[in-house]
Amino acid sequence: MPTPPPAPGGTAPLALVHHPWSTPLVRPAMANEEDRRAGLGLTNRWLERDGRPVVPVSGEVHYSRLPRERWAERLRCVRAGGVTVVSTYVIWLHHEPERGRACFEGNLDLAAFVDECERTGLDVVLRIGPWVHGETRNGGFPDWVQAADVAHRTNDPAYLDLVREWFGRIGAALGGRARAAGGPVLAIQLDNELYDQPQHLLTLKRLAREAGMSAPLWTATAWGSAQLPEGGVLPLYGGYGDGFWVDADAPWDPTFREHFFFSHVWDDPGIGADVRARTGTAAAADAVPRSPSALFPPATCELSGGMATAYHRRPRPAALDVAAVAHCKIGNGSAWQGYYMYAGGTNPAGGTGGTHESHATGYPNDVPRRGYDFHAPIGEAGTLAPSHAELRRQHAFLAAFGERLATMPSSLPLVRPTGVEDTTTLRWAVRADAEHGDGFLFVSWHQPHVPLDTHLGARFSVRVGASEPLVLPSQPVAVPAGTLARWPLRLHLGGARLEWATASALTVLPGGPGTGVPVLVLTAEDGVACEVAVQHGTVLEGTDGTVLDGRDHEGLLVHDVTPGEGPVRVRGPRGALDLLVLPAAVARQAWVVEPGTTGGARRLLLSAAPLAWGADSVVTCRASGEEPGVRVYDAGARAFAALPLQRTSPPGRRGAVPVTALREASATVPVLHGEFGGRASAPSAASFDEHAAVLRLELPAWVAEPGRDPVLDVDWAGDVAELRVDGRTVTDRFWDGSRWTVSLRDAGVSTTSEVTLHLLPLAVGAPVHLPADAARRLAGAEKQLGALDAVHVVDVATWTEPVPAG
Repeated sequence: MPTPPPAPGGTAPLALVHHPWSTPLVRPAMANEEDRRAGLGLTNRWLERDGRPVVPVSGEVHYSRLPRERWAERLRCVRAGGVTVVSTYVIWLHHEPERGRACFEGNLDLAAFVDECERTGLDVVLRIGPWVHGETRNGGFPDWVQAADVAHRTNDPAYLDLVREWFGRIGAALGGRARAAGGPVLAIQLDNELYDQPQHLLTLKRLAREAGMSAPLWTATAWGSAQLPEGGVLPLYGGYGDGFWVDADAPWDPTFREHFFFSHVWDDPGIGADVRARTGTAAAADAVPRSPSALFPPATCELSGGMATAYHRRPRPAALDVAAVAHCKIGNGSAWQGYYMYAGGTNPAGGTGGTHESHATGYPNDVPRRGYDFHAPIGEAGTLAPSHAELRRQHAFLAAFGERLATMPSSLPLVRPTGVEDTTTLRWAVRADAEHGDGFLFVSWHQPHVPLDTHLGARFSVRVGASEPLVLPSQPVAVPAGTLARWPLRLHLGGARLEWATASALTVLPGGPGTGVPVLVLTAEDGVACEVAVQHGTVLEGTDGTVLDGRDHEGLLVHDVTPGEGPVRVRGPRGALDLLVLPAAVARQAWVVEPGTTGGARRLLLSAAPLAWGADSVVTCRASGEEPGVRVYDAGARAFAALPLQRTSPPGRRGAVPVTALREASATVPVLHGEFGGRASAPSAASFDEHAAVLRLELPAWVAEPGRDPVLDVDWAGDVAELRVDGRTVTDRFWDGSRWTVSLRDAGVSTTSEVTLHLLPLAVGAPVHLPADAARRLAGAEKQLGALDAVHVVDVATWTEPVPAG
């Protein structure tokens, strides 16, 4: 390849030569010859629906950690986030704590949950175990299974007898809903984090079939260089930017750091490393590139949707941390984006020992007994975290462009970072199609813990196939820290063509009535000017029809486009498209409604308040004001208009909650409540009650009014907190500096309830790892930190889009 021309000022562009697929297209037996389903296909590059490549997005939602009456609401929020598949553990411990007394009713009604997913327009992945981990006691084994005199997770006949019985119960409960030939169950995962038993996975597959369960896809987790049966399971990977499973004094681990870089290595030796160390199972020394099998595409099931909190280590990922990991995986060539968790929940109480992972059962981590918020995009109380917005823009991109993106292999630049310590080399990649020349340029310039400086003088030279290299932007630009970009290259749409643009692709909307001109929606990057390059002969027109001036660059016409000033009409020799560029701040309020089961067209909405919808694509909004202010883009009018909504619940209310101190916290709390394997243990129930402050919350009477759904916002500082209703702990939290939000309806609060908040202070010098801001606050305390900053009760109104007549 010739040396790229130097940029103005003598700096050569960052160069990349795109490489085509290195292996031929293969159609494995799975989903094609075995367990066939009409309209579904699988290759070593992508998944197909009705002959078209797709990039599924799966999000983990545990039905047994949610009240049944919340399932429909949560799943609507999941769909609104752009998730297309719900993944869920079937946790043996939750269903059958006593042998022979299995329950599949209420919150445990697996069949009803699968039905609800189908009604919402979501496919399902069943992670049936029998061992699941999921921060559960015994990894999800009931105590009687854990105590059984068998070789667990092997082909020991005595163990298989237990599994056969359990799988039979699952199959009976599903009542034929998991069938390869049809239904909402797209995939079945066998066991979890099993590293050295490939034949056992095939045995589990056989037992599942015998129990009446099958699916087009059979999956297994592949991290830790797991040995998997060739062709028998689709390997799935993960990626977490931080984790609770390392020691409190450990630095930011390289296995976390590498997920903020573009790479073609999919294995992560860090996930589950603490459990492997406990069981003596070692990962292979070398990571496996792509996948252990050339039969399947690179796919994930556990990208960090958030992070659980252990007592000794309490990571708190920011929205950009979550989004950057996912963004890099797309640039790396991901054929399936899967998140753990996508919606948090609450652990069942589970008797004296609880149902949570703990030191008491030999696990290296103590996690909260009840609360399983996970800092997920949808929290334990059903509120949306900022990560929901960051991820749903990526998912809108996958929905609109996934058919083309799936066919595009990933390529890395000629000059790449030297390692995970490199904070100066820009991180970028390209997915493109050498035959057609089109593609997307991905830039990721964000990581937590070790801040990145603005990268100066960025300019790219991208050669795809036999075409001349594209050099962009027209002048070197500064890339601010926090940039996650996906810039289109040689994008054909509506008969027009963009050579490149320095704004991220979001979606494509159908043209307005009578025009047939599609709308390409881009989102501007903070601090990066939006330039659009087209071929000579293509013109750009402003909203008033005025032809915009361009300047020559590398044989192309480059135009400056100001975000937010209405669409620009791009007229090419064979057609036209409208180009709508949203400012970065506005893009964070973007929601893309995909067509529902009743038809309709893709829609772009803007809303600061949370939205949700189901398979019918009818939008609901939860907002506190008199009018939610939701807007919808009208392609015919080439402008946003108000979306009609009707309030369908009582008006929103908010108020501070008076607090009465029933007991002060101990003047001196222990620095260490206990330890296991060198890690601090959470306080015992007795120790907690001995040292914690007890505060009664004087809730207003309106919280129990019909139609209301209030949450409690608790701003506090300390160590461990519990919320109790009439003396019963309904949820709990380890402090990490973030707000604690609790659903009062889920907590069972009534007009006669006594609601108490129990707060245990945290001693200065306690051997726990905290986020930086929380650590600073603790360091500023004299001996211990225990504070209740504010408590508010909040209820927002529900607004619903009128259903069209007929």
